[in-house]
Order: sequence, then structure tokens, then C-alpha cells
Amino acid sequence: MSPSRPPANEKKDAQADTRSIGSSSSDSGDDDRLLEIGYVPSFKREFSNIATISFAFSIMGLCSSVATTFNSPLFLGGPASVTWCWILGATMCFTLGASIAEIVSAFPTCGGLYTASAQLVPKRHRPIVGWVVGWLNILGQILGLSSTEFGLANMIWSAVVVGKDGNFTITPGKSVGLFAGLLILHGILNCLATRQLARLTTGFVFVNIGATLIIIIVLLSTTPRSEMHSASYVFGSEGFVNQTGGWNNGIAFLFGLLSVQWTMTDYDATAHISEEVKRAAVAAPSAIFIAVIGTGLIGWLLNIVLVLCSGSLDDLANSSVASGSAFLDIMVLRMGKPGALFLWAFVCMTAFFVCQTALQAASRTVYAFSRDKGLPDRGFFGHVSSWTQTPLRAIWFVTLIGILPGLLDLASTIAVNAIFAMTAMALDLSYIIPIFCRRWYRNHPEVKFVPGPFYMGDGIIGWIANVNCILWTLFVCVIFALPTYLPVTGETMNYAAPITGGVILLSLVWYVIGGHRHYKGPQSNRTDLDKPTLVGDDALITPPPLAEKAEGTVQVV
Repeated sequence: MSPSRPPANEKKDAQADTRSIGSSSSDSGDDDRLLEIGYVPSFKREFSNIATISFAFSIMGLCSSVATTFNSPLFLGGPASVTWCWILGATMCFTLGASIAEIVSAFPTCGGLYTASAQLVPKRHRPIVGWVVGWLNILGQILGLSSTEFGLANMIWSAVVVGKDGNFTITPGKSVGLFAGLLILHGILNCLATRQLARLTTGFVFVNIGATLIIIIVLLSTTPRSEMHSASYVFGSEGFVNQTGGWNNGIAFLFGLLSVQWTMTDYDATAHISEEVKRAAVAAPSAIFIAVIGTGLIGWLLNIVLVLCSGSLDDLANSSVASGSAFLDIMVLRMGKPGALFLWAFVCMTAFFVCQTALQAASRTVYAFSRDKGLPDRGFFGHVSSWTQTPLRAIWFVTLIGILPGLLDLASTIAVNAIFAMTAMALDLSYIIPIFCRRWYRNHPEVKFVPGPFYMGDGIIGWIANVNCILWTLFVCVIFALPTYLPVTGETMNYAAPITGGVILLSLVWYVIGGHRHYKGPQSNRTDLDKPTLVGDDALITPPPLAEKAEGTVQVV
């Protein structure tokens, strides 16, 4: 049941509470919109347009993400798979990014698609949909942070291997130790106040794109024309190689999607800081849109150049000083060891920025889920520190939980890779559920989707983008689930699908057994409304019709 409209004086009190956290008058539109959704703002809005765009670019970590995933398409499907699968995947990711952006524009909260998903279904489905999407998104983000941090640790050790001409052994203890230290460092950095985080984040995009463009230029300038591969090798049949051990050529080629799909994920991370963004309904979705296009196009150019300058595949695979990263080995081949290691430091720095932004986004998701009683913590992690105006408890929860998957490497490399494998699948599934629900329940009387400033419309363009991204994501999840080498053994088995399915099943069992007692779906934390509207069958309060100005006029949104 929709609550009655609050009296003007109570609404003024809620707005007064909002201003008390430090919002300026220029942010009143953002705060009023958040109040309409059902939440009293808890953060300071310090992220400018450039800081938000930088955040969106940084979460994808172009050159570092390519560096850690380049081996898969190159050695499974060959150079042609690298180049064509990247642009194919990037184009499809563009439709997913645009679909996410328009939902984020309509629901600019730190809950992101989790909060939106529960608002895009009928009331009776809101708790279960919010529960599943929330847990998929949280686990995907935490495991994504953990896997990226683990990848950064191995990138640093790879540089040591190259620096010592192969006379260095990377042990599980060294990898896990560096991984845990880096994650704790990121936890400390995320304890900064929002203003410092925004200033720090602003420079990330310049390092990210700058390092990528410099690597492209240096590779082209240091590779003799006679040693560059032909167009047929880069784009044609000459560059197709099936090294999967038994898969047909079509599947081997499609394994090239693993790199681009891993790189271009966590789109909604920008949504999770939207309560810290100025003009969030415009800035957050625009940043997602710009970052997806920029990462797709620049990433394609980077992959083309890497293949063009790669030399022999056999030499890369059998080099006596192979670092384990074909990306780094190509740089060493063309630039020499000193130049390659110098630029590799910036690639590692880009990965460092990915982890910094990923931890910030994940902590805001945990905060939002705890605020809505999705965690059995009585709202403990849904607390904002009065000192930094950030969710310190959620930050350290994510940091400490994020260390746990990496510890598995001490016992089994297979185990840690199996856990990390579910990251992209869990995140992508959490994205398409609200997109599907928005279309499926578009005419339901209890579902009222009010578009934000970023909107593709209800015509053919919007439909094509939404349907395409749903079908594409389901298709890619099948590719994610396939073992990359045949025959399948304990070492080559891909555990992504069973682990992701197990997580969904366990979350449903948990909800039935006990979760339904404390979680009713996203719940308002506004104190100016009647208490009965905050609990019960409704997931989140139906927004008041419009926000009242202090002088009693109505603000049209």
C-alpha cells in the first residue's frame, strides 16, 4: 500500500537532515530525488563529472585488464580471435552498458541495480528478486576485487621474473602475501573522506588511457616494419590457431571473448557511488556510457597493435624468460627489458587503480544491502562514519572478506581459480535481471518505471539494446562455463557455472530458512514517514508524488 503524502513540515525536516551532511544547494536536486526514491542521503557529493568519468574508466582498467587476460584468446583461438572477438564483444557490451546506464539514471542510489531490480517487479516478487540480485552483485564485486588484486600481485612478481632473467620462482606464499598486503593498503586508502577519494580518482583516467596510448606508440615505433605481421595474420585465416586440445574451430575462436568480457564488466560500479556524485542522474550514466565506448575502441586498437608486434607464438610460449604474461613478453621483445619494465610499472599502476575503485564500489553495495536489512547484521555495516562520512565498517568488511579467496592459493591453485571464475558470470547475471524485469513488467500496475535524463526511449532502439544485451549475456555465460582445454580433468575443469549456480541456490535456501524474516526488500530509511510504511509487504516505499519546496511549491522532476 502506498503511503500518504507526508506533511510539508515533515518533508522540510527530512530535507534539513539531508543538508546537515554537507550537501550544497546545487546538490538539492540530487538529494530530493534520493528522498523520493526513499532514502535520506548519507554521503557528501564530491565527485565531479571528470572524477566520475575517471572512476568509470578506472574500474575497467583497460591496459591492466588486457594484460592479465591476453593469454587466453591469443593461445586458445589465435591472433585473429584476439582482434575480432574484442570488437564483437565490445559492440555487444555497448548495448549492455547503455541499458544499465538508463536504469542507473532512473535510480541513482548506491544500491545500483540491486535497488532498481526490486522496484521493477510487482510487490510480491520484490524481496526475492532483490535478495538474489543483491547477493549475486555483492559476491561478484568482492570476488572481482579479490581476483584483480591477486592478478596485480602476480603482475608485480612477473616483472621481478623478467628483471632477474627468469632466475626467480613465484611461490604461492609470495603471491598470497603480496596480494593480502595490497588489499589492506587499498582498505586504508578507501578510509579517506569522499573529497580526498574524488581528488585521488580524478587522475586515474589520465594514467589509464595515457599508459595505453604510450604502449601502442612505443610498440609501433620499436618494431621493424619487416617483423610486423601481415593483415592476414592479424585479421584473417592465417592468424587463426586452435590450441584447445579438442574443441572445434568455432568454439576455439569464441574463447577470444574471454578477454573483452572480463575487461568490460563491473559497469554498475559507478552507480554504487552515485550518492557521492554531483548531478548523479546525468553524470553516473554518462560516465558509464563514455567509458564503455572509450574502453571498447582504445582496447581494440591496443589488441591489434599487440598482435601486429607479437612475433612468433612459439617464441612467446617457450621463451626462457617468459613472465607468464604474453603482454609483458611482447613489450620486452620490442622495447628491451628496461623500457618494458618502466612501462609495465604504469600497467601495474592501472591495476592498482582498478582495485581502489572496485573496493569503493563494493563497500557501497554492502552498505546499501545492510541498510535494507539484507545482511543478518542488524544494520551494522549500513553505518556511515561521522568522521569521514564514508561506510568504514563496510570498507573493512569487504577488505577482510576479499582476502579469504586468495588464501585458497596456499592450498590449491585450482580452487582459487575456480572461485575467481564466477566473477564475470555473477556480475553479468545481476545486470540482466533488472533489464529483463523492466521490460517484462512494463505494463504491470505496481511497476512504474520513471526514466531519468539518460533514456534510450521506449521505441525500437531501446528494445533492440535491451533484448540484445540480455541474449548476448546469456550466450557469453555459456562461453564462460566451458572448459578451455580438452580433455576435461580436475585441472582443466571450469567450475564457474556450478559455483555460480550453487551460490544462487544457497541464497534461495538461506532466504527461505531465515532471510525472509529480516529482509523485506529495499526499505526506506526516511524518518519523516509513518513507520508502518517502512516494513511489511512493500519493498521500498512508493515515492511521494513530488518533492515539496520549503515555501510549499512543488518541484517537477
